[in-house]
Amino acid sequence: MDTGKSTTADSPDDSGTRPSGPPGGEAGPPRPERAGWRRWAMDTRPLRRPAFRRLWTSSTATAVGSQLTAVAVPKQVYDLTGSSAWVGYASLAGLLPLVVFALWGGAIADSLDRRTVLLVTNTGIAVTSLLFWVQAAAGLGSVAVLMVLLALQQAFFGVNAPARSASVARLVPAGELAAANALTSTVMQTGLVLGPLLAGALIPVIGLGTLYLVDALALCAAVAAVRRLPSLPPLGGGPRRSGPRQIAAGFRYIAARRVLLLSFLADVIAMVFGMPRALFPQLAATTYASWGEGMALGLLYAAIPVGAVAAGLMSGSYSHARRHGWMVIGAVVLWGAAVTAFGLSDGLWWAVLFLAVAGFADMVSMVFRGAILQSAATDEMRGRMQGVFTVVVAGGPRLADLLHGTAGSALGPRTAVAGGGLLVVVAMLALAFAVPALRRHRI
Repeated sequence: MDTGKSTTADSPDDSGTRPSGPPGGEAGPPRPERAGWRRWAMDTRPLRRPAFRRLWTSSTATAVGSQLTAVAVPKQVYDLTGSSAWVGYASLAGLLPLVVFALWGGAIADSLDRRTVLLVTNTGIAVTSLLFWVQAAAGLGSVAVLMVLLALQQAFFGVNAPARSASVARLVPAGELAAANALTSTVMQTGLVLGPLLAGALIPVIGLGTLYLVDALALCAAVAAVRRLPSLPPLGGGPRRSGPRQIAAGFRYIAARRVLLLSFLADVIAMVFGMPRALFPQLAATTYASWGEGMALGLLYAAIPVGAVAAGLMSGSYSHARRHGWMVIGAVVLWGAAVTAFGLSDGLWWAVLFLAVAGFADMVSMVFRGAILQSAATDEMRGRMQGVFTVVVAGGPRLADLLHGTAGSALGPRTAVAGGGLLVVVAMLALAFAVPALRRHRI
């Protein structure tokens, strides 16, 4: 039963040691080791802990709903302007507030009760979705209004994401962090697959504007789930400051702990050099045109999330891994190799298969990078670490779009993709062996 008090995995007991039981004593004794295929199946132990289950439920409620808005905004912008360039400008309008507020939001998550931060920001995101619906229903037809609302929504998300991720280590023990991250990431990746498909099916039936309303209703369910979380105040005592000095302290903290710095660099290497999505339209229109451009484009975009979901369904195996650093290194190398193979393939189904393998590797990397951040950082720094993580995850693919788009125009799309994948493999292996902190990290 929730008491409203902070019951965390990081709080010391009276003897000054970490408690050996689950957070808040909310779960029963540990389950015995699973045998056979169940050892590899999705590890759902974190869902036995009521507080984490509520946090996960709030993520589930928004995973598909948020994708409805993610489809509706660019569709509405394109309908109003008839220009793909304006769709790109709208995306950039959301990037700057996301970066700024993710960094600031990390400091906020370390200084205030994280449950309160989640309540305020989830409510803000829901109100923004409702305003999207209002402007569509009113027929304003203003791209400027859409861009302002998108920037506001991304600002709320920038504060929300670090608080949400930093809360996980307070709700589950260290041995279940990988499983908890896999559960959350699998839901998000499932949303990336189902959300656009659902949006495409619903737009002709209920209209584009109503998609915003559906998202707002889903976010109300998320707010209700967050309200039932226990209080998650700073462990050091009362509220702390969350200004520029605290943000700068977070960067100094990363620089002083190589394993954290390397975990960020691993993602930068994988995403900036190896994310080929900017070239999907060109590849669909040229290399795979014989399969039908629309079909080819849809399959290329869906392949990576499908592979990620498959990896999430095998999260039982992650809980047995102790060398988290090696798991990240291996996953990034596999990502690069799969992207290289995708660039070299001229058959659509081989291309989809290699992209699915890349998505599988990306999920593994994401799970263990998240576990490293949550276990290697102290609680008073976790929010800021997750803020930087949010910036890296959001900014890396956008930089990749620019890099691959430029390289694809100069060298051809397949050469650009294959070359980027090889660069990922070489850079990751060089980093891993030049600086041993990551490969030595284990729990």
